[in-house]
Amino acid sequence: MNQENDYYQQESTPSGNLIPFNQAHMLYIIGTPIGNIQDISYRAASILQSCKYILCEDTRSADIMLSKLVELTGITPKTKSHKLISYYKDREMEKLPEIIDLLNAGNDMCLISEAGMPLISDPGYLLMKVAINEGIEYTVIPGPSSVLTALIHSGYKSDTFMFLGFLPKKKGQLLKLIDKIKKIKEVFPNNSFVAFESPHRIKETIEILRRELPENSVTIARELTKKYEEVFRINQKNELTAETEIKGEITLVID
Repeated sequence: MNQENDYYQQESTPSGNLIPFNQAHMLYIIGTPIGNIQDISYRAASILQSCKYILCEDTRSADIMLSKLVELTGITPKTKSHKLISYYKDREMEKLPEIIDLLNAGNDMCLISEAGMPLISDPGYLLMKVAINEGIEYTVIPGPSSVLTALIHSGYKSDTFMFLGFLPKKKGQLLKLIDKIKKIKEVFPNNSFVAFESPHRIKETIEILRRELPENSVTIARELTKKYEEVFRINQKNELTAETEIKGEITLVID
């Protein structure tokens, strides 16, 4: 049984009917900066400062961001103090009943990730499924995305692309994924692929990609929108050297 079904089993009435959540207020799914605080939208900042309850992966970094928003936008909190609720993937199931109870009690609530858009390889899927199934009002406040930013940085055709999430850690699984990429390219030759990768594995991953996809260029985008942002383009003319250091948060784009 998956986590979503686990939740419904827990929240069922003795008769087996789902508990209705009809009194909930608004759940805001908010995109936050991926590195540069100035990329926050005025709308996102306004809503964050008006919400008492904020779901976040790291309460410390969320608190720092909220303080910076006051300095940046001049928008002061409309609530005396934010209630930051730690909400990361390993706790999604555990926290769902508490969150739904708060929404059902008439509280507005914001969901943010550590950076970028929630649900994109970040927590929020289970909460969204419950909100949709139970008729809880929600809206999405769009914001920065490392996926789209890296894709545009690459300069590759972007009419069609596929997001792969985090690449597999095991070599065998990565090779299976590359085989699937090859098959997709046969049908959609202009399709690009975007993925996340760890700086500890990036060089080995690039070696495998160059060997298995020799005709395809690869772009490495690191620390996007931050002070040390860099973009590396790897192809038949340009290769990574042993001296090249690639640190920080990495997004890969495969042509």
